[in-house]
Amino acid sequence: MSEKILIFDTTLRDGEQSPGAALNVFEKLEIAKQLEKLNADIIEAGFPISSPAQFEAVKRISGEVNVTVAALARAKEVDIKSAYDAIRNANKKRIHTFNSTSDYHISGKFSDPRYGNTLSEKRNTILKMSYDTVQYAKSLCDDVEFSAEDAGRTDINYLAEVIEAAIEAGATTINIPDTTGYTMPKEYGKKIADLFKKVKNINKAIVSVHCHNDLGLAVANSLAGIENGARQIECTINGIGERAGNASLEEVVMALKVRKDFYDFHTDINTKEIYNTSKMVSSFTGMIVQPNKAIVGENAFAHEAGIHQDGMLKNRETYEIMSPESVGVQKTKIVLGRHSGRHGLKARLKELGYILSEAELQKAYDSFIKLADKKKEIFDDDLRTLMGDEIVPRNEFYELVYLNINSGTNSIPTATVSIKNCNAEYSDSATGDGAVDALFNAINRALNLQPNLESYQVRSVTSGREALGEVFVRIRHDNLSFTGRGVSTDIIEASGKAYISAINQQELHKAEQKNVEEEKEIIKAV
Repeated sequence: MSEKILIFDTTLRDGEQSPGAALNVFEKLEIAKQLEKLNADIIEAGFPISSPAQFEAVKRISGEVNVTVAALARAKEVDIKSAYDAIRNANKKRIHTFNSTSDYHISGKFSDPRYGNTLSEKRNTILKMSYDTVQYAKSLCDDVEFSAEDAGRTDINYLAEVIEAAIEAGATTINIPDTTGYTMPKEYGKKIADLFKKVKNINKAIVSVHCHNDLGLAVANSLAGIENGARQIECTINGIGERAGNASLEEVVMALKVRKDFYDFHTDINTKEIYNTSKMVSSFTGMIVQPNKAIVGENAFAHEAGIHQDGMLKNRETYEIMSPESVGVQKTKIVLGRHSGRHGLKARLKELGYILSEAELQKAYDSFIKLADKKKEIFDDDLRTLMGDEIVPRNEFYELVYLNINSGTNSIPTATVSIKNCNAEYSDSATGDGAVDALFNAINRALNLQPNLESYQVRSVTSGREALGEVFVRIRHDNLSFTGRGVSTDIIEASGKAYISAINQQELHKAEQKNVEEEKEIIKAV
């Protein structure tokens, strides 16, 4: 009988830390519901102390899914209390706290003399902090996970000492992260094996692995971890996350499933929901999945070479080690049109992972009909895009209500826009190097803003001349990035929507920061 490997999904926490991948509360909730449908064992919903929006998202998710919900907290009582308050109503809850353990982190994060003057003194301080933090978390919640940050580069003897103390304090899961993606699979596997030898109470906790992909080894290191005793893997959908990302959930899960002849392990993941989950995360985060991405990329089950096509026609197993259907990629896509009814739309959206109220369905149907008037056939990818663009409630400060573009071979591109919010309407015109540049300049002039454009991506959602165009824009302001997304059969209109969406994210952040400052002032006054 194979052993179960727990899947700890951190898409909504570590994954959201990808530059420009900020998600609002409603988007997080939709992804969490899909992760529940995927059958993830633990969903790390966020870092509650970091912002009011993060706290609210974790709280909402805790009340609406029936899997273990984890909240992240630093080794501080205020963080622990905030994490617990956010997950208080969850049926199954976990506090996940962490502390730095490597000399690299100690010299950088604990340079203040109050932590000690020598490395030995600082290590003792961190050891006590870790013990006290876990003990406090345990007083609030039975399920406590402790992570030794940068464990991959931590001295094995000191790492064992910290882990032993954390378990003694009540930790039920111990995470050994390769925070910087530095270790090699053989090296990382040995570290896990050594901990089982050196930590006398290690069998009182589940050992977890959390690997980053800086050298492209996150999945390999995660598999090396379970080969040597770990029984939980922390990963993200599409492998998104800090820097080069995290171990990819779909790659880890399918490696164990496809190579069950090699690994005597299994997961409870519903693999047929992998593709839908990947598409939803990509749509909401604005992070397009590379075509050659394993398992979920557009080319993952495509065969162009003649010799490959010939082999596939004779026997699929010639060049495919798994079927598209096993991860939820349907060979025959459902095509809807203007004559399709609400029930047909509702049924297909349900298959794609979207459960709608009657009001939401009506809104989706209205948007569907408008789209169907512009193009004859609507495919699954059109529906996913429509859902991300039209259904998810957004805190919008500005809305693009009118645009006009004049552009030609021998003329200067000019754009005129009209933008409204709840209080006023703003109009202006501008020129640019091209139609999109002129449009962005006109929006900047109308709103008297000057964000720095970091990234502009365009893709066709489906094939054909009537394809729905999807644009992702990332802007930067005050060292923070904000991503916007726009969809239309007119790529210029989609560009304008995406740019306004990014500005709305920026304005929402400003409003949140203002609320935080006001709360601080109220607390001071009290």
